[in-house]
Amino acid sequence: MPLQKLKDYLDSNNIKYVVISHSPAYTAMQTAQHAHIPGIELAKTVMIKIDGSMTMIVLPSSYKIDFELLKKISGAKKIELATEQEFKTIFPYCEVGAMPPFGNLYNLEVYVAESLSHDKEITFAAGLHSELIKMDYSDFKKLVNPKEIRISVHV
Repeated sequence: MPLQKLKDYLDSNNIKYVVISHSPAYTAMQTAQHAHIPGIELAKTVMIKIDGSMTMIVLPSSYKIDFELLKKISGAKKIELATEQEFKTIFPYCEVGAMPPFGNLYNLEVYVAESLSHDKEITFAAGLHSELIKMDYSDFKKLVNPKEIRISVHV
């Protein structure tokens, strides 16, 4: 169900993409291994709260959020990781932790690690722990209109 909704959205916007199926994986690095993709090339979606507002962060799977830098750039007073309980109802057709980075479809602000914006393609979870989508980053940017900022550091 989640993959079909995403495919319908991409198809309705005439976006070219590839679906990658893999064995179920529950961390971004496991997913990269199962799909035979370098961790730097797989984008993960992390949910955080910026001054209480749910926000989507998209960064390479081998990176982590630099909370101090994000706080400084966003001008926020408080930034914290959201719990699964806090965000799972926002994505009713997605498995928890496998939501695609299309915050625009859920009225969420999206921040993307600047390092991803330099890549030709972006690969990300498609709503299931066993499906990925790969598409041109330029198309992703056109659809999502994320804020591209330096918010992550390599693990």
